[in-house]
Amino acid sequence: MRKIIHCDCDCFYAAVEMRDNPALTDIPIAIGGSVEQRGVVATCNYPARKFGIHSAMPMAQALKRCPHLTVIRGDMAKYKDVARQVFAIYRDVTELIEPLSLDEAFLDVSEVTLHHGSATRMAEAIRHRVKQEVGITVSAGVAPNKFLAKIASDWRKPDGLFVITPDDIDAFVQQLPVKKIHGVGPRTAEKLAELGIQTGADLRAWPLTELVERFGRFGHRLHELSHGRDERPVKTHRERKSISTEQTYSQDLPTLEACRRQLPELISDLERRYARLDPAPAVRGVMVKVKFNDFTQTTVEHADPAPNLEQFETLLNVGWARGERPVRLLGVGYRLAEETAAQQLSLF
Repeated sequence: MRKIIHCDCDCFYAAVEMRDNPALTDIPIAIGGSVEQRGVVATCNYPARKFGIHSAMPMAQALKRCPHLTVIRGDMAKYKDVARQVFAIYRDVTELIEPLSLDEAFLDVSEVTLHHGSATRMAEAIRHRVKQEVGITVSAGVAPNKFLAKIASDWRKPDGLFVITPDDIDAFVQQLPVKKIHGVGPRTAEKLAELGIQTGADLRAWPLTELVERFGRFGHRLHELSHGRDERPVKTHRERKSISTEQTYSQDLPTLEACRRQLPELISDLERRYARLDPAPAVRGVMVKVKFNDFTQTTVEHADPAPNLEQFETLLNVGWARGERPVRLLGVGYRLAEETAAQQLSLF
């Protein structure tokens, strides 16, 4: 049985800013783009969260909820440098690390003999070192698999540690709200609630065949997770499945034709990003993302190994027709074929 630690830095960007300027510690702050540029919240500290502010929220909306919110543009170079320090501490424990982002990672410590092989003590030591050496806090979850470790790291945030032992799995999963299962978004949670499924115990009561019939492949995944089963290994390499670029406009694009005029520049940026991939996987499809001025959004995709401007225009036409209203954001992207050899994920 595996021993997995999921480490998640608490409000990472905000934590770094509060570390460097203690005067920010007890006031609401948000990291992100400006209102003038129609920016969104990248992250915020816990005083800001008390006002209902959260990541991906438009900054204008965040300021309405908290007029005295301090907005900080952010410094990605600084955040990446801090992340390097944190991951160096992880690597002192194990090389089996799966980065999920700058501030989050799975660690497989199944074969590690430090601290007499205790994953709990390893997690405690990691959290202590990050706090002392880096000056920010990390919440950690310890469990026999990735699914449970990720849930556990969020259980006692911020600055918390939660452990799910093999003997705890059955009882823990039965009382677990299904909305906490990764992949269960608002719509899926609503569908589950309509079926009377609120907890893992409720989910177990449904036969696998019926879950698959109602939710497709995800139904099988729900069945496995309702029993606390997750056989996914910690992957030190990750395959890139897509590449994309998007732009939020300072003024809404009022018409379909106005949106079309933005496509060449977006596609050019996408091609530059794709050219930087080494090696570059084959393109297997194209996609267009449209976010309207009421913040509803849609994505349209089409399989095509040789995309061109006409393909993107066709997808844009379909996306626009789903809202037919001014557009605040446009995005374009490629779906990529499977790589012949997995490439090392580089966070930095």
